[in-house]
Amino acid sequence: MITKEQIQNIIQEKIENDDCFIVDLKVSVNNKITVLIDSTDGISIDYCIQISRLIEGSFDRDEEDFELEVSTPGLGQPLKVLNQYKKNIGRNVEVTPFETVPFKGTLKEVTESGFIVEEEKKVKIEGQKKKELKVFNHNYTFDEVKSVKVIVSF
Repeated sequence: MITKEQIQNIIQEKIENDDCFIVDLKVSVNNKITVLIDSTDGISIDYCIQISRLIEGSFDRDEEDFELEVSTPGLGQPLKVLNQYKKNIGRNVEVTPFETVPFKGTLKEVTESGFIVEEEKKVKIEGQKKKELKVFNHNYTFDEVKSVKVIVSF
C-alpha cells in the first residue's frame, strides 16, 4: 500500500524549492491519493500537472494501482495550515469559534500559535440614540476555532 510518507518524500523537495506547501495529503485504503498544494503566489494547473507526473513516475501501476488527484484548495474551503493563514493576512474571513457565534472580520496577524481577527461592529453606546462603529480584536489559538474561511468578494 502507498503511504502518505512516501508521497510526501517524493514531492517535498520540489515544492519547497518552488516556495509551495502541502495543505492536505490523503491516501485511502483503496489507494486514492489526494494532494492539495498552495503557495503565496497561487498555483497554476501546469504546476499541479508537474506534481502529478512526479508522483506517477515514482510508482509502477503494474505493481500497485492507484488513483491520483493533485489540486489547490477550493474557494470557500477552511484554512488548514499556517502558511495559508499567512498568505491571507489582510483578507476578510469568516471565523467559526467553538465557544461563540461565527463572525466576519479582517485577518490582521498570524503567529505560530494563533491569529488575530479585527471585527468592525456597530454597538449601542449607553446614553446615545445611534449605534457607533467599534473595532474589536479577537485573539485565537488554532485549536479554539472550528474553521476560518476566506470570504470571496467580486
